[in-house]
Amino acid sequence: MTEQELFLKAEKTVELLKKHNLKVSTAESCTGGMVASYITSVSGVSEMFEMGVTSYSCRIKNEVLGVKKETLDKFGAVSKETAGEMAEGIREKSGSDIGVSVTGVAGPDGSEGHPAGYVFIALSAKDTLKTELLNIEPESRDFVRKEAVGSVFKLIETYIEER
Repeated sequence: MTEQELFLKAEKTVELLKKHNLKVSTAESCTGGMVASYITSVSGVSEMFEMGVTSYSCRIKNEVLGVKKETLDKFGAVSKETAGEMAEGIREKSGSDIGVSVTGVAGPDGSEGHPAGYVFIALSAKDTLKTELLNIEPESRDFVRKEAVGSVFKLIETYIEER
């Protein structure tokens, strides 16, 4: 995904959030804050963006985002379970309507036995927890990160349109 495509997706996502009067917060690992960066690049976003946390370490995932130590020990930082708890944790901590998360392997090398491009995204809302595994072609670290960001925007849009 190009920078321009991501900015347009961010604009569409922010527009939907505003239209439905929903607030969002982000918890990111392998995207390093890119979801929050694209969201906050849209003018007028302060009424619907609460906070973003970039958490590369398991300690921060646990202490700040509330991911259970048992989850990290059993499933690892790159897992469906961790992504879900990250999304729930940021939503609860921020008081947002929606919490989204990204955790995975951007590359170029693998991590925790997973190849580059192995990424989980999650969305937490009041009565909803959705997680997705993305197997992104690891053309480059930047490519993996941008594809993951675009997928988070799609996950938010799908959730809003289906509720």
